[in-house]
Amino acid sequence: MPSTVASPIAAAAGGSFLLETRTPSEIFIPEDLNEEQRQIAATAARFAREEILPRVAAIEAKEPGAMVELLRKAADLGFTAVDTPEEYGGMGLDKVSSTLITDHISVLASFSTAFGAHIGIATLPLVWYGTEEQKQRCLPKLATCEWIGAYALSEASSGSDAMNVRTRATLSPDGAHYILNGEKQWITNGGTADLYTVFAKIDGEKFSAFLIERSTPGLTVGAEEHKLGIRGSSTCPLVLQDCKIPKENLLGEAGKGHHIAFNVLNVGRLKLGVACIGGARHALAAMIRYAKERHAFGKAIAEFGLIQRKISAAATQLYAAESMAYRTAGLIDARLAKLVADNPEQRVDVARNIEEYAVECSILKVYGSEMLSLVSDELIATMGGYGYTEEYPAERTYRDARINRIFEGTNEINRLIITGWMMKRAMSGKLPLLAAIKRVMDEVMQPPSFDGAAGSGEPLEREAEVLSKTRKITLFAAGVASQRFMTGLEEQQEIVADLADMISQVYALESALLRARKLVAAGRSSAEPAAAMTGLLADETMGLAEQASRRVLAACGEGDALMTQLAILRRLARFTPADPVALSRTVAKHAIALERYPV
Repeated sequence: MPSTVASPIAAAAGGSFLLETRTPSEIFIPEDLNEEQRQIAATAARFAREEILPRVAAIEAKEPGAMVELLRKAADLGFTAVDTPEEYGGMGLDKVSSTLITDHISVLASFSTAFGAHIGIATLPLVWYGTEEQKQRCLPKLATCEWIGAYALSEASSGSDAMNVRTRATLSPDGAHYILNGEKQWITNGGTADLYTVFAKIDGEKFSAFLIERSTPGLTVGAEEHKLGIRGSSTCPLVLQDCKIPKENLLGEAGKGHHIAFNVLNVGRLKLGVACIGGARHALAAMIRYAKERHAFGKAIAEFGLIQRKISAAATQLYAAESMAYRTAGLIDARLAKLVADNPEQRVDVARNIEEYAVECSILKVYGSEMLSLVSDELIATMGGYGYTEEYPAERTYRDARINRIFEGTNEINRLIITGWMMKRAMSGKLPLLAAIKRVMDEVMQPPSFDGAAGSGEPLEREAEVLSKTRKITLFAAGVASQRFMTGLEEQQEIVADLADMISQVYALESALLRARKLVAAGRSSAEPAAAMTGLLADETMGLAEQASRRVLAACGEGDALMTQLAILRRLARFTPADPVALSRTVAKHAIALERYPV
């Protein structure tokens, strides 16, 4: 797999951002794109502008063939082949390039949903786990969209509890076929797909994956669901009634379907977060254009401070999400490139190495989807009554955004994954989290001392201090929770979710800070808004971390012990706030002048 990530990018261990500090040169940012990647981004943006947006009405009305035709137009440009190896008709691009396409193509949620499902969860199971015969037979057709793909995991009674599927597979007496019976629910691309990756339990026990073609007898595609949003995408149930498939259509090993399901979902979460970034960038530009055009009290509403606050709040969270997304894609590319360099003759297990960054992928999914909901809401608020009518696309953007907090594992499930994954890695010795928690616990129990050391002279020192304090608060809260509940912590979902939010804010703030410092050092014109957004994010991060930590401490202790812990928290959370009005106005000034996201 080719990689274009520069060598200084650190192939850091997944989750290590909570324990280690990085320098700007060690992370990948969008401004590091090479010329080829910039051309890919420009081509995807042009496709979105010239092909997707003119077809919005046809897609949303589900005109027959409209979605498939558009997917095939994307395939003509190679967009649906980005993650497929070249030997099977694909392009085998690096993950940064793949991320760029998803980002800049995501201007209509119905299309990006269909596109993302096809290139991700529908195609990658074959890329990673298919036999040579399966790959040769299916991947070229998926790469060109001759076949549309779908992924069938969910059932009516087992959405988040994926391993509890009821669909059953039985080997025929002659051992030549599997016979499947059951129902699948909420299948994206269900009505247009030609190939389905279906999960079932062999003999009701061995969780496994199967390839099923649309024409297979016994497979029935149900009626289209009538949805709140993403109305232009196809979502159907599947009914399998004595559905007989060749035994060669077993994907991967019998009983190992969970590896396929969960590893593919890691990329699904990454790509969903990226799609939210593309959608938010489009919505923010619409917000700014409207604010400049709409006049009230004798001037454009873009001149009002509270409208500027909406613009800057949306831009700040978008900046954090974008910084995390490209940092994560760069991490994956750097890790894969290092493995190839170290063992050029050995085939790299891409799925296993992407799993290394499962926590970063879940963070991006949660943060990105909630960021897009905020941007969509602020778009409606900026447009007022007009935003609430179907005359403008704002109401569609608002409706479409909600599904992202359910897709690819609900945000609640992903919050449990974030903390659980970190703790599991710590217990297995793969991440020195427990040692870091102990260091912080030892430190905070010492009497406070005045630190009169001079500043480092680095830009954004205040924001770096907030990051350091937030790390300590997070590790302190995790230590208190671990001591209180020990192995039973995973059952305390409210505490686990609060810890996940703190962990996520550390990754968001560090990604934003390192990117801003990199832009300042390079003398980029976008450095000023990036620094201002980092300042706003730092204050938001400290507020969220302090509140979440207080809830964790109160749930874990009482009496004098709790009072002592709260005193420690107050000490750790002491910081100098920035001027939010000045920072907000700086961000808004740049965004309004450019009529778009300002970096």
